[in-house]
Amino acid sequence: MRAAGPSLPRNDPRQYDDLAGEWWRPDGAFAMLHWLARARAALVPPATRPGALLVDLGCGAGLLAPHLTGKGYRHVGVDLTRSALAQAVAHGVTAVNGDATAVPLADGCADVVAAGELLEHVPDWRAAVAEACRLLRPGGLLVLDTLNDTALCRLVAVHLAERLPTVPRGIHDPRLFVDDRELLAECARHGVDLSVRGIRPGVPGLLRWLTHRALGGVTTSDRAPRIVPTGSTAVLYQGRGLRNG
Repeated sequence: MRAAGPSLPRNDPRQYDDLAGEWWRPDGAFAMLHWLARARAALVPPATRPGALLVDLGCGAGLLAPHLTGKGYRHVGVDLTRSALAQAVAHGVTAVNGDATAVPLADGCADVVAAGELLEHVPDWRAAVAEACRLLRPGGLLVLDTLNDTALCRLVAVHLAERLPTVPRGIHDPRLFVDDRELLAECARHGVDLSVRGIRPGVPGLLRWLTHRALGGVTTSDRAPRIVPTGSTAVLYQGRGLRNG
């Protein structure tokens, strides 16, 4: 498994090809993305009309898909990494190989746009926000989670988390982290009234997961740590908002 550093710079998209076998391992390098996908899906209500469309920006291997079962959406995933999209298709996602800042889909096509763990990987996160808002129909729902542009986040998400098996080494470039106040303003500029809250893995569940993994056990999805609200948005935060009109 290749990590960033001598071979690849931080946030290099080629890492996802190197980590392709990790996407669906519950105890793999992307384990925390599974926990976040479940928490993000909990913000998505059942579809209110036949043919409702959910556009999943930066969908990766489709980790959101199992948590949308029965909600009535056609799930379209947009991602740059073909190896990840191939796995998303196997989980029922309609794949679109494309950039989150230039999505080849029509204005107002989506009932829901999900942007999970995406914005902190995009060199121009404002362009990705503009695209997400453009895709939403009036009254459509935007759900997202990302990392804040704070010293505490850089400490926790890079210097500490990359020493644990929950975050691949070199996967984040802290220069791309997204200030929550700037994100609120950018969404408002594009007609989406976003609200945010801080989130984190529940500590008891995380400690159990780390201990179980260190002992060589495999954690099933029903025993994975839960993502819970926290009083601060300084590290990891979740957003939910509706498009005006």
